[in-house]
Amino acid sequence: MGVNVREINGNAPKKPSLKGIKWLIAGIAALFIAANSFTIVPAGNTGVVLTLGEVAEKPLSEGFHLKAPFIQTVEDMSNKIQVYETPASAVSKDLQTVSSKIAVNYRLISDKSPNMYKDVGVDYQTILIAPVVQECMKSATAKYNAEQLITERAAVSDEVKTALDGKLNNYGIFIEKFNIVNFDFSAEFNTAIEAKQVAEQNLLKTKTEQEQAKVIAKTEAEKKVIAANAEAEAILAQAQAQADANKLLEESLSGKVIAYEQIQKWNGVMPKVTGKDGGLLIDVDIDEPSGSSAAQTPNG
Repeated sequence: MGVNVREINGNAPKKPSLKGIKWLIAGIAALFIAANSFTIVPAGNTGVVLTLGEVAEKPLSEGFHLKAPFIQTVEDMSNKIQVYETPASAVSKDLQTVSSKIAVNYRLISDKSPNMYKDVGVDYQTILIAPVVQECMKSATAKYNAEQLITERAAVSDEVKTALDGKLNNYGIFIEKFNIVNFDFSAEFNTAIEAKQVAEQNLLKTKTEQEQAKVIAKTEAEKKVIAANAEAEAILAQAQAQADANKLLEESLSGKVIAYEQIQKWNGVMPKVTGKDGGLLIDVDIDEPSGSSAAQTPNG
């Protein structure tokens, strides 16, 4: 039996047309172009626009933005607060080796993002911040002796932060906070510090005890002075009272002695004094001792 070639060709599947392939390619290309015609800048970031590798001066803010496909690209630069922690080694003013752990809170200013990308790149923490932090830490540490680094840590931190601002602000990096997490010294120095602290505490205890003893002695002395003054005042008051009593007694006895002497000298004759009208006036004032008999006045 023969085979019908036409029947076989009639049942064979049709090949896609060239026109359909072109439309498919055009659709895919359109989608690809559309996908590269916009960009979305995440929150807390700035978009640095690159046009064929050239950095645009004006950055993109957060949100949706259109861009030229295949010609422009956008690099995201974070403007959030970031933390850079690192160990640092320095030498103090008194030549003590100081090992410390520091933490820097910083952020990139939005308007400076294009310049940072252009001049330094995206890894500016390693390239720029790390060496500047070490330099400023060494410079500040050299101004203080080891003991001051412990007692004046806040002042050292402020000085390092000020130095960092002066070196990094021009690049668009703002230092939010600088912290010295820990200071560490050699074992010999730590032992010497502990011994000094113990000696100072003992000295302070001795001084405190001496001051307390002085206060107690002063209080006792003041009590004795008060008691002596009170006793002296009592003796003075008693002496004054005795003197007043003696004076009163002396005045009383003087009057009686005068009266007694007058009586002893009296001859018994009453004195006579002639008045203006020729009458006779008798005026005798004699104080007699108690119990003595009165003198008789002559009649006439």
